[in-house]
Amino acid sequence: MVVGDDDPELSKQLDDALTAFNEAATSTAYGDSFSIKVTDGNSELVGGLTAWTWGGLCGISMLWVRGDSRKQGWGSKILQAAEAEAVRRGCDRVAVSSFTFQAPGFYQRHGYVETGRMLGIPDGHEDVHMFKRLTA
Repeated sequence: MVVGDDDPELSKQLDDALTAFNEAATSTAYGDSFSIKVTDGNSELVGGLTAWTWGGLCGISMLWVRGDSRKQGWGSKILQAAEAEAVRRGCDRVAVSSFTFQAPGFYQRHGYVETGRMLGIPDGHEDVHMFKRLTA
């Protein structure tokens, strides 16, 4: 047994092995991941999103908007684009988690409902898990 720092090769091996196991157990192939990227006139990142799909579910991994671009509607535009792309890829629901110091209220304003919380991480905050049904 070896304990060490981040190992990208191990991460890929584990991901490949778990994907194969999950697909065999469910007879459902994983969809492709996708991303949305917004840049400004200087090609600097304004915001973006990464997500994955599997079995009709879209999982939002990350959504971020640069501080000076918040309150300009970019988060909503990015989220709406992701939901439209998820529907295009055959998804009828989407899931995301957001820490209490991040944006659970943002997702709730967009129709997401809380399905659970992981308490006390980090340092007294909570990880809020949310879900939304999508319509075509």
